[in-house]
Amino acid sequence: MSRTLPKSLEVTPSAARLTGSLRDIGYDFHTAIADLVDNSVAANATRVDVEIAFDPGESYVTISDDGDGMSANGLVEALRYGTRRAYGRGDLGRFGLGLKTASLSQCRRLTVASRRSASVARISTRTLDLDLIEEWDEWLIVDDEPTELLRRATSALGEGPGTVVIWQKLDRVLAGRQAETGWGRRRMAGLAQKTAQHLRMVFHRFISGLPDGRQLVLSVNGEKLKPWDPFAVDELATVSFPPQLFELEVGGTTGEVAMRGFVLPPKNKFSSPAEFEELSGPLKWNRQQGLYIYRANRMVQFGGWSGLRAVDEHTKLARASLDFDTDLDEAFQINVAKMRVNIPPSLKQMLERPVHELCVTADDTYRKASRSKPAATTSDRRQVDLGDVGVSLRAAAMEAGQLGALTQAFEVLKVRNPDLWKALGLDR
Repeated sequence: MSRTLPKSLEVTPSAARLTGSLRDIGYDFHTAIADLVDNSVAANATRVDVEIAFDPGESYVTISDDGDGMSANGLVEALRYGTRRAYGRGDLGRFGLGLKTASLSQCRRLTVASRRSASVARISTRTLDLDLIEEWDEWLIVDDEPTELLRRATSALGEGPGTVVIWQKLDRVLAGRQAETGWGRRRMAGLAQKTAQHLRMVFHRFISGLPDGRQLVLSVNGEKLKPWDPFAVDELATVSFPPQLFELEVGGTTGEVAMRGFVLPPKNKFSSPAEFEELSGPLKWNRQQGLYIYRANRMVQFGGWSGLRAVDEHTKLARASLDFDTDLDEAFQINVAKMRVNIPPSLKQMLERPVHELCVTADDTYRKASRSKPAATTSDRRQVDLGDVGVSLRAAAMEAGQLGALTQAFEVLKVRNPDLWKALGLDR
């Protein structure tokens, strides 16, 4: 039985005021572009090309894909704030705001062109322009006359389905006179570099290829991006822990969270100094340690221990992946920009022990690499050698999934032969 609507008034929010407020939802330039790449992935794109172009007074950004594309009606719906479309499990979208809020956080004019049909070359184009919305204070989507930029940006759509997003009036990127200066040119070049670094990290699993066969070719200003895998799995000296699954139930929602720990090699064990520097990441070694959290294979948070422990020089080689699917979005309180989550308290409790074990191994690896080996007495050399044995035993037990049994054995050894227990480095 439907409920009778009580006596009421419809209060439509001010379009000018609300669109202005939503510009400050928390995006950086590179996170805004990453949110648009999410849309391309959701549309089954196999290729996404980002162009960040400086043109005095008329700089622009385009994000083009070869995905499924949208019909004219679908395009209008995509430009609606809080689109009515439903999001399924594993869908990278969530709030129905990303295309608009991400784009308009950086520019004042957003144009989207899309082709849906493979057999009919019909391209639909619509524009959101904040200047027009402020002038009329209405939720306006317009169909403007084609420009040279639009014709050039949509040329690839002549070959098949896909979508092109164009940012113009980049007031949050190049303000005032900066839009026409050499400083502005350098800023756009710097943003392109930072964006490439961010995308190759956030979408590294998609670029490498997922188990289900999906693979994404991603480029920035014509340069194809190579994946940046934070776990150095191709390095022979990397220690990888067995995956662990945790069942999480929050507010009636049940799902699984997977964790896998890695201890990266110290500098002298890397295949080359260049690779060691490459794996230091955008935040460099100390701040890159910690949890790398993935939502549906897309990285949403990187580095830091999310309150589980403090960042420490001695554990800078420790990194761990933490995976959850979109059915746990509310539990993790995923934000609109999809770059920050909160780990549920119940999960934090379950993670304490494996994170501690990971960091113990990382600490041992760091100290072993840092330790000098002077010519000393036989007993000194014996202690160093036994310390190496302790590290190797722990690492081997972790890879074999027998760390619990080894830990129990070490506890017995601590009681029966405390001197040997210390010599093995188990007191650290």
